[in-house]
Parts: sequence; structure tokens; C-alpha cells
Amino acid sequence: QVQLVESGGGWVQAGGSLKLSCTTAGINFRTAVMGWFRQASGKQRELVARITNGGSTAYLYSVKGRFTISRDNANNILYLQMNSLKPEDTAVYYCSTLPGGPWGQGTQVTVSS
Repeated sequence: QVQLVESGGGWVQAGGSLKLSCTTAGINFRTAVMGWFRQASGKQRELVARITNGGSTAYLYSVKGRFTISRDNANNILYLQMNSLKPEDTAVYYCSTLPGGPWGQGTQVTVSS
């Protein structure tokens, strides 16, 4: 059974930082291309960052230079370090394999101005 559990979200003022974690089970994590997605209220879910099994990364233009995706293949954990947060980063953040799904419960990130 696939399990994806996101954590690390919270409330932060603009300019602050958060680090999200995603623990996984039931997937072949070491070979999977993994991604962080987000869904703001009233908007479609979008891919924020992705990382290949070899460590190659790619980012949504609006977060490039502020967010860093990484992975711990030994422990099947995916991370997202988020710096210089902006109010427009407010959303529920999810991790998943690409192209997307299955989904965990997500973790809420709220950035106040």
C-alpha cells in the first residue's frame, strides 16, 4: 500500500523559511522521479519542484532560487527547503511520484505579508 505523509508546514511571515518532509512507503523510492506539488485555494494543483533518482532537479519559475528539493534514498524521504517565502506561496503542499498521484493529506503552508 502506497503511503505518502507530508509534514513541516505551518504559518510564517513573508521572508521566512520552512522545510517540508515527505515520508514514503510502498513505492520504489530509489528509482522514482519525485515531486512537490501545491494547491492554493480555488486553483489547480501545480508542480513546484521535481528530482530524479540521480538527483537532477527542476523548479517552477516562481520558486527558482528560493526552494530546494532533495531526497534521502536510504530512508525514502523527500524534502523541500523553502526560503524567502512570499504570500503567494500559501497553499497545501503535497509530495508524489511524477506525473502525479497517489496523494497524501498534504501539509498547509501559510505565508502572511
